[in-house]
Amino acid sequence: MAMKESHITILGIETSCDETAAAVVTDGRQVRSSVVASQTALHQKYGGVVPEIASRAHIENLLPVLTEAMHQAGVGRDEIDAIAIANQPGLAIALVVGVTAAKTLSMMWGRPLVAINHLHAHLQSAMLNEEQIELPAVALVVSGGHTSLYDCESALDLTLLGSTIDDAAGEAFDKVATILKLPYPGGPSIEKAARNGDPKAIRFPRSMLGRDSLDFSFSGLKTAVLYHCRGKDMKGADCVDRMSEQQIADIAASFQAAVADVLVRKTRRAADRIGARTVLLGGGVAANGALREAMERMCLRHKPPRRLLVAPKTYCTDNAVMVASLAYHKYKAGLFADLTLEPNSTG
Repeated sequence: MAMKESHITILGIETSCDETAAAVVTDGRQVRSSVVASQTALHQKYGGVVPEIASRAHIENLLPVLTEAMHQAGVGRDEIDAIAIANQPGLAIALVVGVTAAKTLSMMWGRPLVAINHLHAHLQSAMLNEEQIELPAVALVVSGGHTSLYDCESALDLTLLGSTIDDAAGEAFDKVATILKLPYPGGPSIEKAARNGDPKAIRFPRSMLGRDSLDFSFSGLKTAVLYHCRGKDMKGADCVDRMSEQQIADIAASFQAAVADVLVRKTRRAADRIGARTVLLGGGVAANGALREAMERMCLRHKPPRRLLVAPKTYCTDNAVMVASLAYHKYKAGLFADLTLEPNSTG
């Protein structure tokens, strides 16, 4: 008689920034549930995430989110094989909420604990529907807090090639949106405004940091937008109010094009260096249509064409599906954490 196939079902928890999320995923790919409580409305008036507010919201939201995730999945505690938690990197005061909850459930339910790197999980979103990828692969995580390039040998074997030395791409989007007096979060607002703009209207700088660098810098680009809007003497603080919708659109489109250009050129540089056959793209900014199209063009122009795997838009922003999915691979490898696990804000 054939033995019954054993399936692994993992409860994932994500509280690294301003999204309270829980998900149940079986065998790393079967999404049984995904629940996210967004805090966008809470932080909107501040133009960015306020850590103390985020932490309090996580405390209020986590139990209802966990309960709903289990309910939607139709599972009880006895059907959960492990608890996965994103414990790094992120806001320390936010991470601690999820880590504490995960350790508590691990102890109460007698289930192993799996610690997950939030950035690595974003890349797992791009691999969620793939049984295997053609290696070697270069992977770009681009979000509000991080812009990082990896040499990806497997879901668990990632080598950092380059990262941001100042503002991350998503952070630059938020800051430029503030300059242009567009709503928070900046990414969707800039993309919406840019649809009616000319990406070649203004030649904003592209910081490449030298011919061999794989690091990123967007602070200078943000400052260039500020100077364009207010003048180098910074005396034109109200000029945005006098701009037409078309002028705002042109600035947004030109800024977006500059960001995408740097991200694509750096990714191509990294792909050429390691001989990548596949390019992975994940993180909140990976939802940006202009970036996705530019990355696709870059991959298709290579001979032979590189394959581009982009996280579905549903899983570009912070979620717990990516946490539980990556945890499946760590579970299979026997990589567990113990109850001394602590949050690590820097990763």
